[in-house]
Order: sequence, then C-alpha cells, then structure tokens
Amino acid sequence: MEGFRRERIRTSGAEINVAIAGRGPPLLLLHGNPLTLVSWHKIAPSLARSFTVVAPDLRGYGDSSKPDGGPDHAAYSFRAMSEDNVELMSSLGFERFSVAGHDRGARVAFRMALDHPDRIERMAALDIVPTHHVLSNVSLGWGLESYHWFFMAQKYPFPEKLLTADLDYYMRYKLNKKDVGLEIFTPEAIAEYIRCATPEQIHAVCEDYRATVTIDFEMDTADFGQKQIACPTLVIWGANSHCGRHFKPLEAWAPWAPDLRGFDVPTGHYPAEHRPDLIYPAFWTFFRGGEPVRPAQ
Repeated sequence: MEGFRRERIRTSGAEINVAIAGRGPPLLLLHGNPLTLVSWHKIAPSLARSFTVVAPDLRGYGDSSKPDGGPDHAAYSFRAMSEDNVELMSSLGFERFSVAGHDRGARVAFRMALDHPDRIERMAALDIVPTHHVLSNVSLGWGLESYHWFFMAQKYPFPEKLLTADLDYYMRYKLNKKDVGLEIFTPEAIAEYIRCATPEQIHAVCEDYRATVTIDFEMDTADFGQKQIACPTLVIWGANSHCGRHFKPLEAWAPWAPDLRGFDVPTGHYPAEHRPDLIYPAFWTFFRGGEPVRPAQ
C-alpha cells in the first residue's frame, strides 16, 4: 500500500486498522476472507490519484481488533462490520461515500447499503451474489467448492482446532484455488496474509461464518422483498470463479438492486489481484459517475 498512511480508529465495537491516501471523493474499500486491506494494493494507489481511498481491515481480520462474538455471534454479523465502517468514515469526516467490497467485504457493503441508504453514493461488489440467494440455492457444485461456509460455521472449537494445526498450509491451500493459483499474488501479499492468520483471526473468521448462516441469513430473509439498495450498483465477477460457474449474478442481484449493471471478467475469485488492469478502470469509471463496459475477453 505504497503512499498510504496507517491509522487505528476506535468504533463503538472494535478498533479498526486502516490505510488512507489520496484526495477527492471518498471511496471505502472492503476486503474479503482470508485477506486483509493489502488485497487492494494493486489498484488502491492508482485510485488514490482520483479519490480519497480508505482501506480498513475488517474487525477480526488483519491488524484490527478481534472482539468476542457473543452467544449469537452478532459481533461478527455483516451489520456489526457495517457499523464499524460507517463510524470509521464519520470519524474521518465523510458522511456520504462510495464503497467497493470483495467477498466478505462485499457482503458488508451490501448490508451497509440496506441499513444506511443515506450514506452510500455508489456501491460495487466483486465476485459475490447476495447471501440470501447463496443459502437459498445451494447446489452440489457450489457446495463442494465452498464447503468452508459450513465447516467454519460449526460449533467452537472444532474448526478452529483443525485450521490452526498448520496455519501456513491452510492459508496457502485457501489462496491456491483451482481457478487461479498462487501466482496471481505477490510474495509480499502472501507473506502478509500468512502473518495475519493467527489463531485469534481464525476464531474471528469462524465467528464471521457462524453469523452468516444464522443472524445474517435471518436479516436478509426478513429484508427480501422489503428493502432494496437505493444507490447505483456495479457487480463484477470472475468468469472462472465459483460465483461465475454456479450462479447467474445479475439475476441474483436484481431483486435487491434496481439500479444495477455488471459483467464478468476473465479471472477467478480474486479479480483485483488477478486482473487489476480490468478492475481499476471499471472502478474509476463507475465511481466517477460513468458506466463501465465489459472488457474484451
């Protein structure tokens, strides 16, 4: 994250490690699992030439704090993570901003856009379909590739004990998806992801997944057909990712986002690290108010 300053900002529920750079309209970037804010390192410096880029570690991840999840895991719900980042942006003086998220971060952005429509200017999601659609349409193919959703949601301490038995092996296996391979990551990024994969983070991530299949799914079920995302929404997915192979993303997003556009790109699950040359111009165009077009395949 060359050129970014680091801060640690306390919210009502956590302490958030954040990287900040640039000038211009505020743009919040939210990473996924098993990543950290470093996952934006190939596009964030370029975006910072046009935007004030704010890239935090989600609570439980990276160098942010890892609060107790509570008996219902609510402290790791997407709503709790959303509140962290709304408060974070307020503390930096941004009452209205755009947000882009990948993987878990995109689910946080989704909840943020539903809960705080007055705060979100534009939203982009990388390589997900909404949680309600995922859990209502589980297929054999998706389940085999995404078994970790249900494994990591098992009761403590079963998944934690298995995953922490060899953290280096687990992290390299998790990053080395069959649709991409480790070569898309820089050695420095891999080292950072492995550094942050502490037993404390693994427990927090399991709490994240426990919340997903319980309280998050309940929230989304209650909101389905009742709430929609009010802002322009961009969805980009990897044609060779589990998302691209097992879902029809625009159809999945349509009930939630009436002002929707999107397309696939020739990547796996990590588009911003796999093809930053495609994601950066799409983000730059969209967050400046334009309409990005699907790149030539």
